[in-house]
Amino acid sequence: MRNLGRIAITVLVAGLVSFAVFEIMGSNPDLMIDKGNSSAQSIHFANIKDDDRQAGSIPEFTRAASMVTQSIVHIKVVLRSQGADNRRNTPYYRSPERAAPVMASGSGVIWSKDGFIVTNNHVVEGATSVEVILTDKRIFKASLVGNDPNTDLAVIKIDAADLTQIQIANSDQVQVGQWVLAAGYPFSLNTTVTAGIVSAKGRSIGILSNSKDRSGTSSVMSSAVEAFIQTDAAINPGNSGGALVNTSGKLIGINAAIASQTGSYEGYGFAIPVNLVEKVVKDLIKFGKVKRGLLGISFPSPATEDEFLIRQGVKPGSVPGAYITGVQSGSAAESGGLKKGDIIQSIDDKKITSSVELSERIARHHPGDVIKLEYKRGKNVLSDNFTLKGQETEQKMADNLDAEAISKKLGALFTPLDSEFKKYYRMNSGLVVSAVDPKGLFSQIGIPPGTIILSINGGRINSVGDMIAALNSASNGIARFECLSPEGSRIVFNLSMGA
Repeated sequence: MRNLGRIAITVLVAGLVSFAVFEIMGSNPDLMIDKGNSSAQSIHFANIKDDDRQAGSIPEFTRAASMVTQSIVHIKVVLRSQGADNRRNTPYYRSPERAAPVMASGSGVIWSKDGFIVTNNHVVEGATSVEVILTDKRIFKASLVGNDPNTDLAVIKIDAADLTQIQIANSDQVQVGQWVLAAGYPFSLNTTVTAGIVSAKGRSIGILSNSKDRSGTSSVMSSAVEAFIQTDAAINPGNSGGALVNTSGKLIGINAAIASQTGSYEGYGFAIPVNLVEKVVKDLIKFGKVKRGLLGISFPSPATEDEFLIRQGVKPGSVPGAYITGVQSGSAAESGGLKKGDIIQSIDDKKITSSVELSERIARHHPGDVIKLEYKRGKNVLSDNFTLKGQETEQKMADNLDAEAISKKLGALFTPLDSEFKKYYRMNSGLVVSAVDPKGLFSQIGIPPGTIILSINGGRINSVGDMIAALNSASNGIARFECLSPEGSRIVFNLSMGA
């Protein structure tokens, strides 16, 4: 009985204490929250109010998705017939017995109400016919207005009016971490929208400098420009030429590539920034080609930039900007006084951190445009204006390069590979690096004597003449070298030949 009495008393006391606590809390609500910076204050239930969504507490995609899908088109192309030998090396191979038309598809973005559509060059390259399907299922035949392999952009035109043109944002204002949507026709499905964030900006992945047309022939890349917006929004085959938009539904880039070992989405997609797209598209519509202003400098390729800087005694990241490895004779850079070893740190008062950013910003300009550069020379910071020259002028200078000039530029001597050597090792091509200048470019990027150059930009190299032709054709762009080291390992590197 005594135990029952104790239990009853304990229950009664507990009840009175609980009642008192609730009374105190009810009359003093401030005691229930932490007035500091506690994250508890931002916790909400699932039934979030509309004004919470608009305030940006969580991403809202429905409006942006609705806007962008009205401006996306499906593009179907018929490619040139290919012989059996060529088709064996392409993903469009059909039958070894006979040549047959090949079908391919991609996406496009309505640029204007009167039927101009922007897409990737690789979507329509080599096409004998192009067909555009709108979201309302109307089908139009399209004509090619112009294309630019150096940015992988093309403009096509359909005979239509009152189309829903895309709204354009400012890609310079895009921030890493912001939400984005990718829209297009992956795998020939109907309009598809995926969401993700901007993973990085100013990415160079070497895809344009090594691009090939669908017959397997290397494309000549005179001034390839890569400064992609990287995103983890799902991009798959068929998305090429589609839109990357912000949460307001405005275009920030044209989807162009994926990084994948399987050919499908693995978390890395790349889009051409719209500020560059806008310049290229306007040129293609007005002139049928791109008129690009050139500064006339060379710099390390992104893949070897850090190693190059270390060899120059510069700690990567310590001095932001683009390190000049050479100045072309007669160029805008030479006229303005730029020198090898200068580090360009801003263009038109906009800070740059790499050669990729510099290339993309210069590519937005026309011949004759005046740009302001700030650059570091030793301990001094200098500033001056430069008048860009045309690509034709730069190409004429490049055509004058001979064996001696290229040898001096690369800092190496070259010898054709002995035919018996090629036969014994079953090699189809090869040019030997017979000597390397300790102060030259090849030495700086770690290419030793005895290295065998197999190809440049996909073209086989068997002689110094082959190398001259390859480098001349890429003098204002990027030369992609495929080599064999003296130890037998394969070396692939890019050399930027100018901007």
